[in-house]
Amino acid sequence: MSTQTLSNAVVTELVADATAAPSMHNAQPWLFRYGRHSRTLALRADFERRIPEADPTCRALHVGCGAALLNLRVSAAHHGLGAATTLLPEPSDPAFLAAVRLSAGPDDGAGASGETEDGAGVPGETEDGAGVSGGTDDEALRPLHPAIAERHTSRFPFDEQAIPDDVRARLGHAARVEGANLMFLSGPHLDTVLDLIRDAEGYDRGDPAREAEQEHWARYTKTDAPVDGIPDYAFGPRDAAERATNRDFAGSVPVTGRAHVPFEHRPQLVLLSTGGDRPADWLRAGQALERVLLTATLDGLSTSFATQPLEWPDLRWVVRDPVHGTGHPQMIIRLGYGPTGPRTPRRPLDRVLTIEP
Repeated sequence: MSTQTLSNAVVTELVADATAAPSMHNAQPWLFRYGRHSRTLALRADFERRIPEADPTCRALHVGCGAALLNLRVSAAHHGLGAATTLLPEPSDPAFLAAVRLSAGPDDGAGASGETEDGAGVPGETEDGAGVSGGTDDEALRPLHPAIAERHTSRFPFDEQAIPDDVRARLGHAARVEGANLMFLSGPHLDTVLDLIRDAEGYDRGDPAREAEQEHWARYTKTDAPVDGIPDYAFGPRDAAERATNRDFAGSVPVTGRAHVPFEHRPQLVLLSTGGDRPADWLRAGQALERVLLTATLDGLSTSFATQPLEWPDLRWVVRDPVHGTGHPQMIIRLGYGPTGPRTPRRPLDRVLTIEP
């Protein structure tokens, strides 16, 4: 394989897995180009799909693309391929987010170098934080592959069952090996973040531009055949107590037959943070996010997001760890035992993948 090009079918399968990743408003802001001669998949940002009101710096866009990159690495491991990944390989081209050189296996020069003791690594960094991504753990990624198809955002109520310590430890390790930190929120910190989520949801409703932007990505399946955005069947029910942490994509639009049900009284939230806050850090956060989500899926957990306060700079600062006050919050994840969410639409692969002749 190291001296041959991959078949179109294999390349397509890799990208199909990559594009199953979550992204803000399911905008799917990614493009892939495969070069036969170099056996390299280039991941590029599709800035036409940015969300300028809620994500003016494109931080969330990079996080979503990072999640797609992790899926690509998992898929490569599943296919027995090594995946040498370089973040931001051309600083003069900000849309070129990552280059993934595929080879016969992890021992064929494809693994990243510079591991830490737990297998993590942020090796070979340049001054802007770019460089090789991930650790030399291709085999550790392989078991995550079934979770790619099973992971869906669930905006439904979870039960009150506490997540066991061993599962928490696995989720924390999943974040660390991708260069991020995962913290389970508790006590006053959890109370503060829950208040911030609800405050931010209110700020969004009071901002006509943000409200219109969110409405732009809501899809009503009686009139649409969506390939992106959040379809109405994935909105989930409304919380009867108006305490839900989920973003309400229905906004002020009434949805016929939508249930009002109680959600968990004490949501189990985790905060994903990185040491830096530059594009390479955002890409690493996305890889850590998806590794956590896939690990959670294999452990029988359902997941959703509560990122509203991260989209307001003043609130994002308050979300930080109040004890140590370090790190840059990148994602707030809601975890629990409950219904899995429905599959949301994906863009046709011929719109996101180009294979060079």
